[in-house]
Amino acid sequence: MIPHVKRWITGVIAVPILFGIIVYGSEVAFAVLIIAVTLAGMQEYNQMAFGAGMSGEKAQTMVIAMLILLTAVSGDFRLLSAVMSFAVMAVLILHLLRIRDREPDMSPVGKTILGLMYIPVLMSYFILIRKTPEGVLWIFFILVLAFSGDVAAYYVGKGMGKRKLLPRVSPGKTVEGTIGLVAGSIAGCLLFRQLFFPLLPVAHAVILGLVGSVTGQLGDLCESAFKRAAGVKDSGALLPGHGGILDRLDCLMFIAPFVYYYQALIIR
Repeated sequence: MIPHVKRWITGVIAVPILFGIIVYGSEVAFAVLIIAVTLAGMQEYNQMAFGAGMSGEKAQTMVIAMLILLTAVSGDFRLLSAVMSFAVMAVLILHLLRIRDREPDMSPVGKTILGLMYIPVLMSYFILIRKTPEGVLWIFFILVLAFSGDVAAYYVGKGMGKRKLLPRVSPGKTVEGTIGLVAGSIAGCLLFRQLFFPLLPVAHAVILGLVGSVTGQLGDLCESAFKRAAGVKDSGALLPGHGGILDRLDCLMFIAPFVYYYQALIIR
């Protein structure tokens, strides 16, 4: 019961702050928020991937993550692609310089590049979405899509869940909860569209809710796989009742790129 209460208390405190920054803050203020939570998520990933203490890989991920996010603020895709390309090269070269007399071990390089592609690159799409026409509405649409499905999955899974979805990765997730997730996301998207986003066609709202919820669930499961591999229950303890930052960002990081390209290439 206590974790459940903590979950709601954290939400009551965090949601108004998030709402205020999205609605009343500038693009720069929103970018600062995204950069802050992304770096916090990067720190949690580093703890899981590289353990406690400082290391060259941890320093690299934090510096390069900042560069990727700052480049996203410019909105220049060519520059963003250049930063990501040279980042991969830099990680490999720096690792090469540290090998010296040791046997080559490329696993730290893999963990570093994976962390960079996984967290700052995917999170940069929130900055890019905010810069689009109706960017504020699209940000809220993503949040409604994710959290309406999350709430529905939690209560449907708790009340009706029997068949495990992927027990080796996330023992608590059930097939019934996933069905509730999809239904909740579609319902949330349709309600948001009706109240605040009438220019969005109903069919697109349904497709975004359907595919976005499944995409988000896959993102959640991927983060759970990271935690299982690291032997931890939560990615961190920054958010009481919710765990770490990555425990909240996991589905959003997968949903944001999908929504960005869907609205850019299909809805336009």
